Amino acid sequence: VDGLCRDIAADAGCVALNVGYRLAPEHPFPAAVDDAWAVVASLAREPGRYGALPGAVAVAGDSAGGNLAAVVALLARDHGVPLVHQLLVYPVTDTAMDTPSWREYGSGYGLDAGSLARFMELYRGGADPSDVRLAPLRAPDLAGAAPATVITAECDILRDEGEAYARRLAAAGVPVELRRYDGVVHAFFLLPEIFDAGARARDFAVRRLRAAFG
Repeated sequence: VDGLCRDIAADAGCVALNVGYRLAPEHPFPAAVDDAWAVVASLAREPGRYGALPGAVAVAGDSAGGNLAAVVALLARDHGVPLVHQLLVYPVTDTAMDTPSWREYGSGYGLDAGSLARFMELYRGGADPSDVRLAPLRAPDLAGAAPATVITAECDILRDEGEAYARRLAAAGVPVELRRYDGVVHAFFLLPEIFDAGARARDFAVRRLRAAFG
C-alpha cells in the first residue's frame, strides 16, 4: 500500500506512516497489534520526530489493516491517547465468519472464504477468538473511540461486519459516516485505475481526513 499512502499524504496534506508490522504465521497475534500500537503511541508522544502536528493523529487501514486501525483506536481511547479520526476501509471486525455477505460473496469475488478462514487461523495462532484485539466488534463498549469513516464494498465478504461495526460505533455515540460502494469487490479502494468507485472512495476518504485534521 505504499502508493496509496503516498497519495493520501499528498492529497490530504498530512504525514503518512506506513507501519511495517510483523506478519503471521511467523509472528502471530498479537505481534501486529503490538507493532501498530507502538508506532501510534510513539507518534502521539513525539509528533515532531515524524514531522506531524501535535493533537492531529489519525489511524487508517484497509482489510486486515482496517482491523488493526480499529483495534488501535480502542487502545488509544483506553490509554488516553487522543485521535482525531479512524478511517476503516472494508475492515475485518469479527472472527465469527457467519454473516450473509460471507455466504453470498465467499467464492468468485476475489476474497475467498476458505482462504480468509485460513488466514485468520494463522494470524490468531490459538488466541481466544473473542479477544477484542482480534474482533473489535465484540468490544463491550465503543464509546469514546475516535470519530470514524467506514467504507465498504457491496460484493465483499467483509461488507456486513464492517457495516455492523459502523452501527455499533454510532450506537455508542461515536460520530461515524458509513459509505457502501455498490457493484465493486474487495480491494476496489486500492485499484482506482480499474474501479471508478475506487477513485470516488479515495476522494471521500481524503475529504474526511482533511476535515478531521482541520
